[in-house]
Amino acid sequence: MDQAQQLRNIVKMSNQRVNKVARVITITSGKGGVGKSNSAVNLAIWLNRLGKRVIIFDADFGLANIEVMFGTIPKYSLRDFIFEGKSIKEIITVESERIGFVSGGSGISELANLNRNQIDTLVSNLAELDELADYIIVDTGAGISDAVLEFILVSREIILIITPEPTSLTDAYSLLKVLNSNPRFNLEDTKIKVLSNKADSYKEGMASYDRLNLVVGKFLKLNISLLGIIPNDENVRKAIIRQRPVSLLNPTSRASKAYEDIAKVIVNDKDERKGKKGIASLFSELLKTKARR
Repeated sequence: MDQAQQLRNIVKMSNQRVNKVARVITITSGKGGVGKSNSAVNLAIWLNRLGKRVIIFDADFGLANIEVMFGTIPKYSLRDFIFEGKSIKEIITVESERIGFVSGGSGISELANLNRNQIDTLVSNLAELDELADYIIVDTGAGISDAVLEFILVSREIILIITPEPTSLTDAYSLLKVLNSNPRFNLEDTKIKVLSNKADSYKEGMASYDRLNLVVGKFLKLNISLLGIIPNDENVRKAIIRQRPVSLLNPTSRASKAYEDIAKVIVNDKDERKGKKGIASLFSELLKTKARR
């Protein structure tokens, strides 16, 4: 039995042990500084307030932005789970409002070096995260690095963060162009939704999305849709300085209410709930590809 088939069998058995799998949402961007991690955290807060159990998986091993947003240093990371024998529950840092986050740390970059036993253990035990959460938000690194692409290629629900800045739109298009040209990218089953952030007005946020959608529709085979618009809000800057999410510090601010509205859209999207596969399946696909190399 080859390693790829073995991974499929592990995930099949793992899924049989749980009644449900988490809905995995991957949040990414074409460049840094557009509010990707900030959006991940604030959406998690509002999903939790809507009664959903949420875990954020910080897959940006270069910058620990989720830790900074919460002002918390996790005791353990994914690396401790893979190499030091820590359990899934031990590597989850529980934040206020019962939101957990898992720090990928250097464990993300070391996935390519895992042996068969380590891969088996990782995939089979990640099914426990599906038991613990209704939603798992994967916060990738920004840009088009190999690590970012690997996560996006196996994701089925993607939120792409943009801002009105021309460089943000250019870099977002570049990311989509790379995905479009990759034979491993699943055009049929992957939903790409755009969150237009830091908009001075609804009109500006809509115009940013329209410009991106225009060139994507003209030159690429991808379909994208607008998830929502987050206004440029001074309260966000103040919250970042205090290392707290704006939805906790000022839940009635314009940005916080916009995140609340988007969280409601996500929860009420019945079509997306039908095809969810869970975090164990995502990592299975990720490591299956590495096993073929």
